[in-house]
Amino acid sequence: MGRIAQNLQQIDEEIRSVCSKAGRNPSDIRLIAVSKTKPAALVKEAYDAGQLDIGESYVQEFLEKQGSEKLSGLPLQWHFIGHLQSNKVKDIVGKVSLIHGIDKIGTARELSKRASAKNVAADYLIEINTSGESSKFGLSPDALLSEAPYFFDLPNIRLRGLMTIASPDRNKAREEFRMLAKLLEQLKKISPSPALLTELSMGMSQDYDIAIEEGTTMIRIGTAIFGSRQR
Repeated sequence: MGRIAQNLQQIDEEIRSVCSKAGRNPSDIRLIAVSKTKPAALVKEAYDAGQLDIGESYVQEFLEKQGSEKLSGLPLQWHFIGHLQSNKVKDIVGKVSLIHGIDKIGTARELSKRASAKNVAADYLIEINTSGESSKFGLSPDALLSEAPYFFDLPNIRLRGLMTIASPDRNKAREEFRMLAKLLEQLKKISPSPALLTELSMGMSQDYDIAIEEGTTMIRIGTAIFGSRQR
């Protein structure tokens, strides 16, 4: 068994352990293997070990990997987890299964426009700045509920839930994960399609155990699978 396969197996065991203690079903947690800055060959190793959900943060890097000889045609579920600028939306519409980082209505409108032009339905999450840090992207919690109706009205895109990047402090991270879970429940109460709002993308290598305890459905792990990043 190769290193990446071993890492994936270890993470799976840890997820199962945390879920057992938290009273959750491990099958309700989706692991997103974050491969940014890593070559397609390592993504192929992860795929060979059974990992289908792959996360990328840079549009050009994603396009190069998706179209690479090693990965082209594989049934990978690509997730775009980085900050998405409006002028880059056209490049990934119809090519990813889920966009995690929509942080403003203007980007959502562009996504709707491009998805409509291609006659596809694009799934996305709204990124929330739960920590209040100015260095992070995302709508404020208060802005989410006031702006949500504008997101609901857009055609050819489907809001599936919320995403956040928590504070490095684990105690603060728990509070922020709890906040995001509550926001999702509030969002369901005003949504015309509450059944679609099933996803909480929260938790990374340093805090995914807490995120599982607080209700996450998707955890984003890179270094623990692929090793340290190059940049």
